[in-house]
Amino acid sequence: MGKDNTKNLVGQPLFKQIVKMLPRDHFDILVRQCGSDRYYKTFFSWDQLMVMLFGIFSRCDSMGEVCDVMRALEGKLNYLNMDCAPAKSTAGDALRDRSEELFRLYYFALIAYFRPLLSVSRKKDVGFEEFYAFDSTTVTLFSDVMKGVGHTPKDDGKKKGGLKVHMLTDVHADTAVFATISEAKMHDKKFLSHLNPSKGSMPVFDKAYNFYCQFSDQTKEGVNFVCRLKDNAKSQLQEVLFEKELKKEESGVYKIEHIHLDYKRGKKKETLCLRLVYYKDEKGRKYKFITNNWEIRPEEVALIYKYRWTIELTFKKLKQNFQLHFFYSETENGIKTQVWCTLIAHLLLNVVRVLSGEQKGVFNHRGIGADTLD
Repeated sequence: MGKDNTKNLVGQPLFKQIVKMLPRDHFDILVRQCGSDRYYKTFFSWDQLMVMLFGIFSRCDSMGEVCDVMRALEGKLNYLNMDCAPAKSTAGDALRDRSEELFRLYYFALIAYFRPLLSVSRKKDVGFEEFYAFDSTTVTLFSDVMKGVGHTPKDDGKKKGGLKVHMLTDVHADTAVFATISEAKMHDKKFLSHLNPSKGSMPVFDKAYNFYCQFSDQTKEGVNFVCRLKDNAKSQLQEVLFEKELKKEESGVYKIEHIHLDYKRGKKKETLCLRLVYYKDEKGRKYKFITNNWEIRPEEVALIYKYRWTIELTFKKLKQNFQLHFFYSETENGIKTQVWCTLIAHLLLNVVRVLSGEQKGVFNHRGIGADTLD
């Protein structure tokens, strides 16, 4: 028999297809700006990003496991333009010493790069072109490298560390447009000043963000908002605009009020004029929403707050699909680097979802796994 010259070609590995979407030129520009490859002869910044994404997508529990798995697949690392797997000490040193600022800047560069693709979808029942949700999620650390919240335990006299990821997401595109990381002890409302929503936009907040001074500034700038009213808020009723008695099985808006809320700006007392919407859902739960917009229907006010739960689902995906309960470094810089790389991985999966036209996620219960290089 003659030699069989036919070739059975297969597609590119899944992991390479995902990372191939990353704009390398944008990354190289940031590397030069940050000087993150200065003094490095091996294991450059791009190599670190590939290693981190491999570990995150493979759901590896430690940097040692990441390096071991990559070493087992050493013959296929050419897919990632890598000659060999890094040593655990090399990867660990990079997490400790290479600034997390590079990966933070690259994450925001990717948001801008993919925005035209991700902005195709929108919520048709909300009339605002710019519709945002702002919230935070806490990640517990088993070391005190970043300070946690809560009381000090009685047994060992120490409490676990923790970090908070504060995020502003575009509800239409289900994509973050702003994110920052702080110690878990930091109060959420301090980060409202970091936001800069444009005139006519609609950000929505949970009741933890009842910061009347900030709401007043947004109102003057023409920025709308919807937020839940705190249970202990002291409001002054000005006028009942609408009232309806709902039957036990009915749901919907049952009261609208014009209220004033007092707050202090320095030593000066000021008043915020708001619209208060009372709403009862299908399960009989009652809510009180405040907004500075007097034109939209009260039902849309409740709907806007309902869409705020999209950011909760984003946090749920981050915690369930990625190993944010196992960190590859015990340093603050390394932990923040892993969080930024996790956000990059989540963004890439959103891009894959849009390109594939599928609403369900790419992950199975085990993650993409090490077989992505097979």
